[in-house]
Amino acid sequence: MDTLARYDIKFLKGVGESRAKLLASELGIHTFRDLIYTFPFRYVDRSRFYTVDELRPEMPMIQIKGHFIRFTEEGEGVRRRLKGLFSDGKRMMETVWFSRIRQIEGLYKPGEEYIIFGKPSLYRNVWSMAHPEIEKLDSSHPPHGLRGIYSLTEKLRDRQFSARTIGKMVERLLAHERFQNIRDTLPYEIVDAFHLMPLKEALINMHFPQSVENLRKARERMKFEELFYVELHILRFARERGRKIPGLVFPTVGDALWKFYSEVIPFELTNAQKRVLREIRTDMKSGKQMNRLLQGDVGCGKTMVAFMSMLMAFGSGFQSCMMAPTEILATQHYETLKKWGESVGVRVELLTGSTRQSVRNEIHSGLTDGSIHILVGTHALIEDNVEFRNLGLAVVDEQHRFGVMQRARLWRKNKAAPHILVMTATPIPRTLAMTVYGDLEVSVIDELPPGRKPVTTLLRFESQRQSVYSMIGNELKAGRQIYIVYPLVHENEKLSLKSLEEGYVRICDIFNQYKVCFIHGQLKPAEKDWQMNLFTSGKARIMVATTVIEVGVNVPNASVMLIENAERFGLSQLHQLRGRVGRGADQSFCILMTRPDIGGDTRKRLDIMTETTDGFLISEADMKIRGPGDMEGTRQSGLAFNLKIADLVHDGQIVSMAREEAIRVLDTNPALNAGETQTAITSKGEYGLRQLSPPSISMLLRELDIRFARSVDWSRIS
Repeated sequence: MDTLARYDIKFLKGVGESRAKLLASELGIHTFRDLIYTFPFRYVDRSRFYTVDELRPEMPMIQIKGHFIRFTEEGEGVRRRLKGLFSDGKRMMETVWFSRIRQIEGLYKPGEEYIIFGKPSLYRNVWSMAHPEIEKLDSSHPPHGLRGIYSLTEKLRDRQFSARTIGKMVERLLAHERFQNIRDTLPYEIVDAFHLMPLKEALINMHFPQSVENLRKARERMKFEELFYVELHILRFARERGRKIPGLVFPTVGDALWKFYSEVIPFELTNAQKRVLREIRTDMKSGKQMNRLLQGDVGCGKTMVAFMSMLMAFGSGFQSCMMAPTEILATQHYETLKKWGESVGVRVELLTGSTRQSVRNEIHSGLTDGSIHILVGTHALIEDNVEFRNLGLAVVDEQHRFGVMQRARLWRKNKAAPHILVMTATPIPRTLAMTVYGDLEVSVIDELPPGRKPVTTLLRFESQRQSVYSMIGNELKAGRQIYIVYPLVHENEKLSLKSLEEGYVRICDIFNQYKVCFIHGQLKPAEKDWQMNLFTSGKARIMVATTVIEVGVNVPNASVMLIENAERFGLSQLHQLRGRVGRGADQSFCILMTRPDIGGDTRKRLDIMTETTDGFLISEADMKIRGPGDMEGTRQSGLAFNLKIADLVHDGQIVSMAREEAIRVLDTNPALNAGETQTAITSKGEYGLRQLSPPSISMLLRELDIRFARSVDWSRIS
């Protein structure tokens, strides 16, 4: 297969320089290999022809054979279109084009036999097909079987590319001698053990399936291959990092931690918190760099665990830092940690984008002379001029909001690698965590502090608004505070959504005996702080806000979270917003206000919110509904690769199998671990020992290099 990676796509017959540039810019196809690994995103049955009489509006893409009777142009300017009257021999229908009109008129001739392929639609009792795929009827080679549909961009369509164009290129590549001589990308030992379809056969069936069963086997093979190499890549470099990069040793926890634990904490830690602290302590004294992901639902006490971990660093003479994605969250952490730190003689400071220069100078000085023990901040922490004397622990909160390159800059703030603790209140489904964070140890806080009551979530419609306001009024009379969240700051004529501006006026009018504050992302930092202080101090009883309060706001007296246009928010975001209430001992409520006409996935999403407060169940449901999202690693999600065919939502079993096999291969074949020469470790799993031959090991190394040569070096990023 590596020979295909060396051949520029411009050398494939029918491509050339111009088309090659277009394929590279639009679809990322640079080589023969890129093309053969560009799979159809769906398949249609081309085994039967339909007649116009058989058409139904709910039909997917279908094909009809017949001839054009005539072509006519209609409209002018942007409304200009070309219509073709097409007959199947008994009845007629229309075909319509809104672009490339001159080319279409010259391509197809009335009276000649064609096959048109596309999605039928009924408009004013006339069947039509917009921009159909058309090919001349060839009785010697009739279309049959499953046909792949390839993704195309608008620019490609404008340049007369169609799914058939890509298919023709693939056909020519499959006939090319380079493809005929390809070698498998998986060792025979693995292909045989898992009864996988051989690569050549799988690639042919991915593009031109011989049957539904062959397509299933081909997809299974290609998914396993993709996930196996992802897991092998991550785990290989994780082991290399553990071998090459020594960790700072924290020999003692110190007096500050014991004092804080025994004299300052006003409550007993949960068993889950104690378990996680033991795991962190073991890491910090092991001599290996800690790289640990701390998962826990909103309000479970992750900040407490992080602070006590920082006290372990302090007890051994090291500094710590905590990076948060927003100023609101960073400020909230700072205020909490400062109060705790003062009780045990630990100096905590805050650095954000709005920190004054004079204060910055003091912070820089305190960091370099070691008088600042903990620095809390935003992206400002990763600026080049922020230098520590001896950074021992870096904590990243809400880590999914930071790109890997940002985390890497924080990682390099010390000559010796600091320990890393990344935290998230957005629970990550097991299959996604296994792939995204395959090189991190995972700790989970799965208990809430004693005394916390689950938040009751209610779904309400516009007709029930008055009863919602009555409920809010009762909570206000009882001395509680209220959040009201809007999807927009300003009114937008194009969107029928409620806005913060109009909502603020209405709420002030309805609850005129209570002070109302507001906060959104467009406010200046000083105004944000002032408005936030009104609410946290209790002077304002109602906060009108956008999702800027999704994280970092901790007001135990708040008992109601009202979310307007809840249908506009994702499950994880709704769950985060709900986490702003229920932080005290009183029963709290989250009210989801929505339109009465919602249905489908939207209704399913809101119903899930009313049925459970378990963040892990919600995250699984969210990923099944929306998919895992953008997987580009230097963005926000953490992956350094795109998955071309595997689906982390539905392929959990294949993920597990691929990961187990990658671990087994690394355990039993030391040559894959750069720099290792020790004897192979015998490892038996469900599929037994997998000792690979030298050619097989060379194959794995070659394929890893092809797939990940341009990716981020995961041995240097936590």
